[in-house]
Amino acid sequence: MIVLGIETSCDETGVGVVRLDDAGGVELLANEVASSVDEHARFGGVVPEVASRAHLQAMVPAVHRALDTAGVTGQDVEAVAVTAGPGLTGALLVGVAAAKAYAAAWDVPLYGVNHLAAHVAVDTLQHGPLPPCLALLVSGGHSSLLDVPDLAGPVTPLGATIDDAAGEAFDKVARLLGLPFPGGPHIDRVARDGDPAAIAFPRGLTGPRDAPFDFSFSGLKTAVARHVEALERVGTPVPVADVAASFQEAVVDVLTAKAVRAARERGMDTLLLGGGVAANSRLRALAQERCDAAGIGLRVPRPALCTDNGAMVAALGAHLLAAGAAASPPDLPADSSLPVTEVLVG
Repeated sequence: MIVLGIETSCDETGVGVVRLDDAGGVELLANEVASSVDEHARFGGVVPEVASRAHLQAMVPAVHRALDTAGVTGQDVEAVAVTAGPGLTGALLVGVAAAKAYAAAWDVPLYGVNHLAAHVAVDTLQHGPLPPCLALLVSGGHSSLLDVPDLAGPVTPLGATIDDAAGEAFDKVARLLGLPFPGGPHIDRVARDGDPAAIAFPRGLTGPRDAPFDFSFSGLKTAVARHVEALERVGTPVPVADVAASFQEAVVDVLTAKAVRAARERGMDTLLLGGGVAANSRLRALAQERCDAAGIGLRVPRPALCTDNGAMVAALGAHLLAAGAAASPPDLPADSSLPVTEVLVG
């Protein structure tokens, strides 16, 4: 069975194609991504209206490329899955409208799925069936800890960011340091030449009375800004590599410590790392180090599957199809604040 997935929650137009076999295995056939990141770079962040227009222009060509790469036609597709939320409202609407049109034209069921749950499901394309796990999802819009007993749900949220998401903090700190947008890859690159212990930046929400599994990066971002401003005020050159490395270490230290703690408390043997920030080399390394020490298995998709893409949506759609889940209604809405507990919009 061939499933096509569409992802438009932010600034990537993603279209993926997977094959679901009789045993429930899912094979990736195509993963086409058209990014509008260059159009947002001069603004230092994603502009929703620009993203929506870019999705409109990229959607049909991306679907055609995905089908060609997979070696199938629309008549071979047996289900269409689409990100129904969370995300930018206008961007989501483009994807949902396109998915409805393709599902109607091909007369196949439509599955409106949760963006966060799709970030979990994508790992099965690389590592096979996923056991019950603790998922740490980190991106420009989300920093979440989830108890995932099964891909079809229900998912239990354990913690989330109360202000800036990890990826958002990377972007803002990169701007402070004069690095390009998006900031994550550039901070990762620059930090390799810096000392992660050079500056003692704060670790948010790590006190004994703080919420054990929630995250906060706004104070860290402010601490970096104050440090940079203090150096500039007295004419001292900013040690960009050391600041980047120390900031990055503060972020990944909190993320991995809380994730391992949550996995232990929930009795989980597997930690899954997903989302765009999961491509960060220091986060992957520290997560592996701490999981090894705790006797926890770590699963991390390759970087191309960590960022937003259509393959993750197609993968989740295929698992829902295999589980016999009822399709979404023809009037499927886009929900910018779709709760993670709602894996499938029914």
